[in-house]
Amino acid sequence: MIDLHSHTTASDGQYPPSELLARAAAAGVTVLAVTDHDTVAGLAEAAEAARTHGVELVPGIELSAFILGREVHILGHFLRPDDEDIARFSERLRHERDTRMEAMLERMRQLGYPVHMEHVRAVAGNAQLGRPHLARVLVERGWAVDVKAAFDRFLGTRGAAWVDRYKLDGTEAIRLIRKAGGTATLAHPGSSRMERQEIRALAKAGLAGLEVLHSDHNPSVKQKYLGLAKELDLVPTSGSDFHGEAVSPDHKLGDAAMPPELFAKLRARAAA
Repeated sequence: MIDLHSHTTASDGQYPPSELLARAAAAGVTVLAVTDHDTVAGLAEAAEAARTHGVELVPGIELSAFILGREVHILGHFLRPDDEDIARFSERLRHERDTRMEAMLERMRQLGYPVHMEHVRAVAGNAQLGRPHLARVLVERGWAVDVKAAFDRFLGTRGAAWVDRYKLDGTEAIRLIRKAGGTATLAHPGSSRMERQEIRALAKAGLAGLEVLHSDHNPSVKQKYLGLAKELDLVPTSGSDFHGEAVSPDHKLGDAAMPPELFAKLRARAAA
């Protein structure tokens, strides 16, 4: 099985890279992309574990960006993890995430929920801080029934503790990925409610793939984006978007497996 979308504790996943690879092997995954949010910090450990467990690792990243005023998530596959521009960008985002988290925590305290940075860091460990870490704190303390409820009430764009953030342009995200030797794929377009005009703009900027097979896409959504992938000459890709049972219990490793011939096509685009 080929799964091109997963996360570790380097961003907002539940498991460290070594355990993620062990679980992937146990689930029958033969090729796994580790695509942590805005960082490649987990790739070295993932590469070592991949060799141990006989899994082919695709080094990756997931960048949050914007195109035509809409937020998009862009996956990078086949990256050089030591690319200097990617490293600088990740460090900038780490600082920005820390600042943003402090602002969200202040809003939570103003709402009457006494939560502090040390609580979030206890959940996040050494990972870049993100809203899912704060959401897990809110669940642990009984202030939200689950992560989704925490986002709906507090942390989503309409939530009471929402704080805006740095907005990376989608074309710049694609440039960063391509400069690092990778291919750029639009993640979960159905979940993000992406339409043709946004996808077409990204395709013009060098997008290579469209994540058609995703754990959250029903058959009609898959058919819609399969048609757009064909129209715009994008490789249909697949990914479980696995974070771990405590973060996204409905996503299982290997849930959205990619056909080998499409994986070969995506790899060829990276080589080109």
